[in-house]
Amino acid sequence: MTAASYALLFFGALAGGFVSGLAGFGTALMALGIWLYVLPPTLAVPLVLICSVIAQVSTLPSIWKTIDFRLVLPFIVGGLAGVPIGILLVARADPTVFKLTIGIFLLVFPIALFLQRKPMSISFGGKWADGAIGFAGGILGGLAGLSGPLPILWASVRGWGKEQRRGVFQTFNFTILAVALCVQIGSGLVKPEIVWLTICAFPGTLLGAWLGARVYHALNDRNFSDVVLVLLFLSGVGLVWSGIAPR
Repeated sequence: MTAASYALLFFGALAGGFVSGLAGFGTALMALGIWLYVLPPTLAVPLVLICSVIAQVSTLPSIWKTIDFRLVLPFIVGGLAGVPIGILLVARADPTVFKLTIGIFLLVFPIALFLQRKPMSISFGGKWADGAIGFAGGILGGLAGLSGPLPILWASVRGWGKEQRRGVFQTFNFTILAVALCVQIGSGLVKPEIVWLTICAFPGTLLGAWLGARVYHALNDRNFSDVVLVLLFLSGVGLVWSGIAPR
């Protein structure tokens, strides 16, 4: 790798860490597009998982006291049950149809929620509904690493405060991504080259996560909601583009 490649590696880690520290998710949204310029997908995707886990572990202490584990538990239980199903569907799902379906969903709903300026507070289904959303998120996580969008959107319409939503985002995503990483390691998909790349990306990830966490603590509930919806919308744009872009 050249000096420019290492610079892009660091910049991607910094950007991904910042978004993760700010919103509790989104490392792949920022880092993957940058890293794919200098790394093959077989290295970039596991590196995203590793840096996601690193960023979230580094910011957990700053939000630990605000996490309501009774709120988060149904999502995690459902998500862990859904991951194996998603992995089984990998060989059967049409990636183009999948990307377009989820991408359009992420274009429509964040815009609708953004235009709905009156705060929503849906209590339908209670913890059973939370677990079902976590289950669907786990399937999407096992299928395509998209564990976050459904629980994030659901938490946005539940009427929860910033700390409650952040606790759900971060704890759920950390758990699902850590499990996905362990599965990849156990399957031999993580190559030895990842060790050196992780060492190079580590400082940028930590610095970005620290900066993002500082900004997060300065946001009010409305600002935080807007940031989350923008990031979800950008995820939808990326998925739709990857589904329709000429190959």
